[in-house]
Amino acid sequence: MFRIGIIGASGYTGAELLRLCAAHPHYEVVVATGDSQAGSPIAALYPSLAAAYGDRVFDHVDDGAIEGLDLVFLGLPHEASMELVPRLTGQVGVIVDLSAAFRLRDVAAYPRWYGFDHNAPELVEQAVYGLPERHRDALRTATLIATPGCYVTAATLALAPLLDDGLVAATGIIVDAASGVSGAGRTLKASSLFCSADADVSAYGLLDHRHTPEIEQNLEAQVLFTPHLVPMSRGILATCYARPTDEGSCSTEGVLESLRTAYAGEPFVVVGPNPPSTKATMGSNAVHLTARFDPRTGWVMVIAALDNLTKGASGGAVQAANVALGCEETAGLSTVGVYP
Repeated sequence: MFRIGIIGASGYTGAELLRLCAAHPHYEVVVATGDSQAGSPIAALYPSLAAAYGDRVFDHVDDGAIEGLDLVFLGLPHEASMELVPRLTGQVGVIVDLSAAFRLRDVAAYPRWYGFDHNAPELVEQAVYGLPERHRDALRTATLIATPGCYVTAATLALAPLLDDGLVAATGIIVDAASGVSGAGRTLKASSLFCSADADVSAYGLLDHRHTPEIEQNLEAQVLFTPHLVPMSRGILATCYARPTDEGSCSTEGVLESLRTAYAGEPFVVVGPNPPSTKATMGSNAVHLTARFDPRTGWVMVIAALDNLTKGASGGAVQAANVALGCEETAGLSTVGVYP
């Protein structure tokens, strides 16, 4: 068994990590910190975890208790992770950071997109990007893993194969994506109150959402990204548009075949002709994809659906950690969503 810690276990991604780790055949949760929730029962905040964690309480942060663990997940704000990772480096086996603190390769981008200067550029260079479908080989020896943003996972998996195959242009790409309210986190915000979010759909982060540079970094392309908040608890549906490089030879079957070939054998990627839905992926680590070429308008369209808390965050983090620790990549993770 691998002894693991979850720092920031009281947030939504932390709760999802607790859920997934409870079903993992090789993980034992030794530390689960909760900051403001420290000392309170896990099941009081998340009754869904009662059967797995009983009367256990959220721990206080204690570097001594963390030292020597095989794996530590960080479900913290970006700057908090940036400050903590240098202290943990060399003290634990593998660090998996769910924040954006080590995702962007260009540290000069942090002030613009995240509002802080990065003080550990050497660790940014060391970090391996935690998307196994794109970085599996590098993850096998990783000790610091920076997991992708939820929107970024959807957009990257949708578009990267078509760009790799030269089927679409790397300029003028549009990504319109809708997310459930859990994507905003557990912190109280006016926009995520029930009376604000219920029966409402709104766009936000116009032209400056912080996932934009991460999407562009992954795709090596120019992207106009617009996120939307929709009244559901979890899920992302990303509709992506790109111009074909050769409109005369482009076809729906051609773009679908590019996706099928890229993800052949991938346990968590489903490519098919039917439009994906968020509910079909709920609770699973699966991404559902489809694609079309529209000869009338000359656009290629790729649609991706995933659960923002599972494949988009905690499930993707467990998947990357499994690779780094030499576990079965699918351990503790489901390919099947909860339905209805």
